[in-house]
Parts: sequence; structure tokens; C-alpha cells
Amino acid sequence: MLKKTLNNIQEKSLKERFLLVMGILFFLVYLVLGLIVIFWDVLFDRSFPIIMSPIYRMTFGVILIVYSFFRFFRFFNSSND
Repeated sequence: MLKKTLNNIQEKSLKERFLLVMGILFFLVYLVLGLIVIFWDVLFDRSFPIIMSPIYRMTFGVILIVYSFFRFFRFFNSSND
């Protein structure tokens, strides 16, 4: 399966490979942003810049993470067609 995936990537045009890299990049951006929002107080030792209760901040972070996985699966399902 890994060999098939690598062959599929190598057969893509330059535009398709660029869009693949951009899709992976934005998946990582949303994932990291969600994790940063959730763990802001632990990582940066100060309060979150936007005044939110911790429950709303956690919910917003989880929504960002779920959205990143939604984009990831939608992107790879559309590229397999």
C-alpha cells in the first residue's frame, strides 16, 4: 500500500504535488493552532489574548482540530478520484 501511494505521488503533475503539499501544510496549521489554543496557559505562562472562559477556549481548540481532520480526509478522498 505504501509503495502504491509513493507511485501515485510520483505520477502527479507539479501542480498536483504543490496542492498536496499545501493540503498537508494547512492540515498541520489547523492542528497546531488547535493545540496551541487548548494548551496556551501551559505553553506560554500567561493568559490567552482573547478573553474567553477555559471551557470555550477548549471547545474552540477541539473544533479547530476536528476541522483539520475533516479537511485532511476530504482532501485525500477528492484526490483519489
